[in-house]
Amino acid sequence: MKSTAGKPGARRKLGMALVLGSMLSSAALWAAPQAEPVPSPSSSPAPVATPATPAAVTAPAPVDEPTLTWSVADAQALLGTIQGIDADGLIAADYQPEKLRAAIAAGPGAALDAQASKSFAWLVEDMRDGRTRMDSREQWFVVDTDVDTNPTHAMMERALASHDVSGTVAALAPTAPDYAALKGVLAVTPAANKAKRSLIQINLDRWRWLPRELGKYYLLTNVPEFQLRLTVDNAIIRSYRTIVGKVGKTATPQLAAVVKGVVFNPTWTVPQSIVVGEGLGKRLIGNPAQAARENYKVTRAKDGTITVVQQPGAGNSLGYMKLDMPNPHAIFIHDTPSRGLFGQAYRALSHGCVRTERATELGMTMAILGAGKTTDELVAIAGSGKYTLVPMTRTFPVYIMYFTMATDINGKMGTFKDLYGRDTKVLASFAAPRKLWDGKRKTTEKVIKLDNPL
Repeated sequence: MKSTAGKPGARRKLGMALVLGSMLSSAALWAAPQAEPVPSPSSSPAPVATPATPAAVTAPAPVDEPTLTWSVADAQALLGTIQGIDADGLIAADYQPEKLRAAIAAGPGAALDAQASKSFAWLVEDMRDGRTRMDSREQWFVVDTDVDTNPTHAMMERALASHDVSGTVAALAPTAPDYAALKGVLAVTPAANKAKRSLIQINLDRWRWLPRELGKYYLLTNVPEFQLRLTVDNAIIRSYRTIVGKVGKTATPQLAAVVKGVVFNPTWTVPQSIVVGEGLGKRLIGNPAQAARENYKVTRAKDGTITVVQQPGAGNSLGYMKLDMPNPHAIFIHDTPSRGLFGQAYRALSHGCVRTERATELGMTMAILGAGKTTDELVAIAGSGKYTLVPMTRTFPVYIMYFTMATDINGKMGTFKDLYGRDTKVLASFAAPRKLWDGKRKTTEKVIKLDNPL
């Protein structure tokens, strides 16, 4: 066999083949445990989680708080559910247990129907959508559509028809394993340790802000942890260290998107803030030889606008792989030529995008799971040096999240630094009386386009 020494392209292809071969030999990837079907709280089948962008939902959900007929037995079951709801990090007093107890004592009638219906509706709203209202969720751009799948009136009808109030409420809990893990920690945390209990509470609530079911295949990155997970049936198949946005204007927002494709050997269109603001366009437009040496393609439009596109290659700012995940923030998960930074413990270093280690491996794995590509096809594509988009044929959500207490990639519960100070408002909301739900599920915060991977 001919030696590949001295041939960078050949060595890279060989390295990719070895990485991918090792990856595919892992039984965990192809024999991932199949989760038992989780019954949906509604009568219809559970939908596949397809995260909505903020633009997908333009109006608040209607405030759905019906008044139905309650028996004393069902109302007593509701009271018991409320009294035990602290196990989910919610606050029993929010749901007026004393007023409900008085209505039960008075017996069946309009007063019991009104109070039990109100208490149940408020409890459903918080279990399904989270207790924290939108004005306390900083840089939260995920639109949760669980209210459409499981409207309050349907949940109340279900609870009363089945006489299983507790089970109906419990079925709204997130299915992600971390939710149950946090509940377990809360159960053994002494009441006197208020700071820890509060931290657990707000991170349980963050799970409720998300769709109840995240999907069979998904990516989830926890920004304060500097880690990305590739997940199948809620089990971590692989994890990757990440670099996230710097503290300040380029902090990484929390969002959900759908991966439409994997881009191997991407190009990078340089932002006008650099083209114009830093004079790059003016420097290169009249010097094509220099542009070629620096691996840029430069064009000028009829209106005079200069466009600079960095071509594929080892020095490309996006590295060798980018996930095509359209979103209004221009946030992407991508490779980087500065791979040495992954060795640092503190990695809030980017302009907002999420850089990932072993990016080519990640892209290949996703192209296998999400597009049905073969090993040989992907080695050829990645090693070609040419821009190639591999479209996804399977829905592949990606969640960029912010948990300051969570199970780490090794399965150990831990706390993570509140990099961007986003705990403060959530903690304050839990310390204050519950706000009535107004149906808002879309933030009014301004979308800042963060399109600079440097």
